[in-house]
Amino acid sequence: MNCYRRIYSTLLRKQLSPGAHYNALKVVSGIQQIAIRTASSSSPQPSQFPSSHSTPLWNVTQIQGDQRRTIVTVADLDRTQDGRERVVILGSGWAGYPLARELDHKKFQVVIVSPRSYFVFTPLLASTSVGTLEFRTALEPIRNRRNKARYIQGWADDVDLFNKTITIEEAVADPNTSLAPTGCRNEGKDEVQMEYEKVSKSRRGQMFDLHYDKLIIGVGAYSQTFRTPGVREHAHFLKDVGDARKIRKRLLECFETAALPTTPDSIRKQILHFAIVGGGPTGVEFSAELYDLIHEDLVKIYPELLPHAKISLYDVSPKVLTMFDDKLAKYAMDTFARGGIDIRTSKQISSLSPGLPYTGGHAAGRVGLTLNVKGEDPQGVGMCIWSTGLMANPFIAKALSTIRRFPPKEVIFKDHYPQAEEAQWNIARDEKTGRIVTNDRLRVVIDAPLPKDVEPLVTSVDPTKMSARLRDVFALGDCAFIQHTSYPATAQVANQKAAWLAKRLNAGDMDRLGVDKFTYKSLGIMAYLGNAKAIVGGLGGLKRKSADGDRELNLSGRMAWLVWRGAYLARSISWRNRVLIPVYWCLNWAFGRDISRF
Repeated sequence: MNCYRRIYSTLLRKQLSPGAHYNALKVVSGIQQIAIRTASSSSPQPSQFPSSHSTPLWNVTQIQGDQRRTIVTVADLDRTQDGRERVVILGSGWAGYPLARELDHKKFQVVIVSPRSYFVFTPLLASTSVGTLEFRTALEPIRNRRNKARYIQGWADDVDLFNKTITIEEAVADPNTSLAPTGCRNEGKDEVQMEYEKVSKSRRGQMFDLHYDKLIIGVGAYSQTFRTPGVREHAHFLKDVGDARKIRKRLLECFETAALPTTPDSIRKQILHFAIVGGGPTGVEFSAELYDLIHEDLVKIYPELLPHAKISLYDVSPKVLTMFDDKLAKYAMDTFARGGIDIRTSKQISSLSPGLPYTGGHAAGRVGLTLNVKGEDPQGVGMCIWSTGLMANPFIAKALSTIRRFPPKEVIFKDHYPQAEEAQWNIARDEKTGRIVTNDRLRVVIDAPLPKDVEPLVTSVDPTKMSARLRDVFALGDCAFIQHTSYPATAQVANQKAAWLAKRLNAGDMDRLGVDKFTYKSLGIMAYLGNAKAIVGGLGGLKRKSADGDRELNLSGRMAWLVWRGAYLARSISWRNRVLIPVYWCLNWAFGRDISRF
């Protein structure tokens, strides 16, 4: 009943009135008594009904009737471990899924824990959102005949570094697993409510513990909104296949609404105004794909609406695609300008609200948005795509912040610190981004304040802190970065980290002298610009000679478009998608894009 004790202590800390305090304690006491009576009378096998998520769960599937959520039991995993180390991977993105495929399954029992039951090839999401490709071409299911990893569909809720266990909450029935997360799942709940939900979910088998030998943290990052009012509620994001589906549906809704005979032209111009916020590759490529859809397919279906359609690209920076060479960025801006895409740089979005600003009393029931730009009049838009970067996953701050119990056997010290075990240790995180700090072998770094009576080390990065690293906990992908590096938070970096870590774990030479640390090699960056044009910067890491010395090999135009398509096709995870993608390209070239709304 540890959970109930924590609820009591939380209530004691709350500044409640005597009456409210008494009523709250009375409710908790009543819940506790009901739980005790239920546990004593419900079954002769008490192990099937754990009292809290800290109790070992022998059978995850002991849920009555149609409430069964999972098909794998912890006992089943233990029986099939066969002396192998269990590697638990949190996340199924560009870091977690390739790592699970590359690990030696004869040496490791690999378990993927993720709310999303598939891997998403994110560079193709812009194409799927406008019908250039079908959604299945950007997906790779985790459960398939070629993947030997075990899978649990759930959210990681907590990590116990001392006992080497993670607490998992099932996510089978979560309707939002295919959408871009923008905030904490428990936002708005107090400690008492969250503790009660943990007890309830543990009793139903929806929350349980899983032991690990090695833990790989690849939970990714959330979409950054900068707390702009209305963005989380009304904007569309483009990080998952559910987002792409919502965008396609909303896009076609806008054209159908504008095509109604009762819609005046003043409303049509606002509904068919599509705003993309964020001048990075995602925002630019979606703008290009939307341009192709309108000018290649929708112009033939809605010819009278083409004069009203408008695409605007907003960015707070003075130019778009800041990660590209200046010449390539200028080429992109000129290409967009010639195509009629309005590039609005050095613009800050102040809010996004429902309803169109200028209706003249003629648009009762019309669905639209008001985009408020700082220093400008409100803009009516039919849809707003938000792609302004990443923020730290709230799970990191919740479960991977303070180390509650120091695990001495799991810590590697580079330097000797007296009384290190008595200090309060924390997972090292970047102060600006909140990402986990790792060393050059992807091990998670931990730190603690240096005692006042201890002399600071000259070799220490921060003389006010003690530093160490966890032996069997690794972090990679968008949720982590390597100390003293500035690698970008991209799929390319995450994929290379996964390949390096799998190679080292398979060889078992992580700590062997002479083993190379992880280093990132850029293979180039690409962006599609529409009308069969693209830009490619630093192609394959190749250099070309010039009067100013060796320079990166850059491409633009039709040749860059061919390289862009070839690279994405080659990097697709499965041969099934490598076949499907060119098939859909050919079908769309011959018959047009699929604009069905479902």
